[in-house]
Amino acid sequence: MEYRRLGNTGLTVSRICLGCMSYGDPAATLPGEQLRWEWALKEDEARPFFKRAIDLGINFFDTANVYSFGASEEITGRALRDFARREEVVIGTKVWGPMRPGPNGRGLSRKAILHEIDASLERLGTDYVDLYQIHRWDGATPIEETMEALHDVVRAGKARYLGASSMHAWQFAKAQHVAERHGWTRFVSMQNHYNLLYREEEREMAPLCRDQGIGMIPWSPLARGLLTRAPEAEGTKRSGLDGFGKALYSATAEADRQVIAAVDKVAKARKLPHAQIALAWLLQKDGVTAPIVGATKLEHLDAAAAAVGVTLSREQMETLEAPYVPHPVVGFS
Repeated sequence: MEYRRLGNTGLTVSRICLGCMSYGDPAATLPGEQLRWEWALKEDEARPFFKRAIDLGINFFDTANVYSFGASEEITGRALRDFARREEVVIGTKVWGPMRPGPNGRGLSRKAILHEIDASLERLGTDYVDLYQIHRWDGATPIEETMEALHDVVRAGKARYLGASSMHAWQFAKAQHVAERHGWTRFVSMQNHYNLLYREEEREMAPLCRDQGIGMIPWSPLARGLLTRAPEAEGTKRSGLDGFGKALYSATAEADRQVIAAVDKVAKARKLPHAQIALAWLLQKDGVTAPIVGATKLEHLDAAAAAVGVTLSREQMETLEAPYVPHPVVGFS
């Protein structure tokens, strides 16, 4: 495994981050919400993935309070306590999504943030998280209120660093400016939607992050599994149940097939799994620190770790990128 500093910080993370959304409670629901986790692995099924990740040298783990409405954090916390020492792992979680019915059950208000960090720490079984991230932009809350509350979380020792996730570049720049103007803690990372099938981040967000020394830790680097299979391959159980994934890619399916065919071409030429090619492409993009990879089979995790050692030629990079066409902006809500 290789390691890299997260943005301009001194925090060192593995170049592959294990995304823990896949581990939770398949029966988890919240009244009135569309979120469902039927494809999530239960705890006894999930634990081997944490053990394998540690054995592979992965020290970076990402979850969120909303994943299985807390069950993912609980499973992640127990597994990491059993398989690693707290000071040796980097744990990230997120806040914003709905956690209970009612007007204050979600969002980035001061009330929500200060309540949810304590709830996350209790579920994770730790005194602090290394990276506390806002899951999305909250248009109903002044960004000054959000940034001050997050700063107080850091000052209280409950988080070491702050991160953000998918939003417009102007929103991210505004949040950073507000924090700097008031002397509050700034974001050090951007967890954005970025992969071979969705490269709209290259227009504004990626250049901003590179200019400001923000580490990018892309989510869905394999496009919900679309980049792991040959063009003619059938979908998986998760792809059939993943309504959010369908919303991300169904509108561009025809254009995406050309990109998937290019991945297939390079994978056959290199005699490597499709996932390794897609991840190697992302790992070679300037500013990307660690793609967040979900795994429901151990061989998926092995392939992701092996991608760190794959170097694509300039011609192969061009082959992968050539079929891409502009896409509608998605994933911000």
